[in-house]
Amino acid sequence: MENLDRRSGVIPFVAAQKRIPSAESDHAVTLLERGTVKIKLSLPVRPTVQTPHTQDELYIIVRGHGVLFHDGKRDSFEAGDLLFVAAGTDHQFENCSGDLAVWVVFYGIKGGEVAA
Repeated sequence: MENLDRRSGVIPFVAAQKRIPSAESDHAVTLLERGTVKIKLSLPVRPTVQTPHTQDELYIIVRGHGVLFHDGKRDSFEAGDLLFVAAGTDHQFENCSGDLAVWVVFYGIKGGEVAA
């Protein structure tokens, strides 16, 4: 983003949302990459077809609500919640509201961090 330098800054949600080309064709935009960290803003569309990722992943729910299907379980989420999905874990968003907006943070080594 234009107001981020190499060491610190702010990524405003409104400005990031404007960088998403089209909710129908490309519902996410990468905003920051530093080391193993990759941050995106996503406006998921239904159905949310995802494949397991090679890195651990955090979802920060900005607005909206839905259900995270992960590892055979279903957990409801809403704005303000933090979701964690370990690398290689099957997961999908289900029953999402039409206004869902999510910060997505990929981080760590391929295969995921090792639990202590």
